[in-house]
Amino acid sequence: MQLNADFNRRAAVHAASLAWVPSPMPGVERRLLDRVGAEVARATTIVRYAPDSYFSPHTHDGGEEFLVIDGVFQDERGDYPAGSYVRNPPTSRHTPRSTKGCSIFVKLWQFAPDDRTQVRVDTSRQSFLPVADRPGVAEVPLFRDEREQVRLERWEPDSVISLEVPGGIEILVLEGTFNDAIEDFSALSWLRLPDGEALRAKTGAQGCRLWVKTGHLAHVQTAPTQER
Repeated sequence: MQLNADFNRRAAVHAASLAWVPSPMPGVERRLLDRVGAEVARATTIVRYAPDSYFSPHTHDGGEEFLVIDGVFQDERGDYPAGSYVRNPPTSRHTPRSTKGCSIFVKLWQFAPDDRTQVRVDTSRQSFLPVADRPGVAEVPLFRDEREQVRLERWEPDSVISLEVPGGIEILVLEGTFNDAIEDFSALSWLRLPDGEALRAKTGAQGCRLWVKTGHLAHVQTAPTQER
């Protein structure tokens, strides 16, 4: 499958309006944002686990990054309530499940092959801090290396947001609204701008809270070569 697979072009998906697509496992459904590959793929997805659903044990050869949107995600390492941010690097293995049900925003096969950094952050325990030289913006840093920076951002109501983004930017709206002069974005809307473009946005009356990744689109976007 090739979905929003040209990383040199703007891509936008309003996931709240998409139908849920069944996965191979009963009770686990998906809304696809971008994808290169079949069942094993370089992918950005919103995944919904029904109560008492699970996925078979598996190894993430290309790594896995996710943010819990609602409910409680679980694996053999513990419980991850809403707001949990996790990076499981290449070669990591787990058995995901959810007793109560949950939704997660997940990115697969997007790590450097030699990355072995495990990250777990409970963002509900973190405070947003003002960002220097960006009026109306506060952030919670989540991860940073030479390839990318990941964070939560909070944009104040009725603010104009401008950001040069060498290396590109990817945004998932968690709460609130903004407009980028092309279209309106609300909760679960996703925007990807390629390397060399700039973000220009105007927030709505309630402001917004977002997951943001920058820098990563300056690198070659790899994908698995075959099904396993």
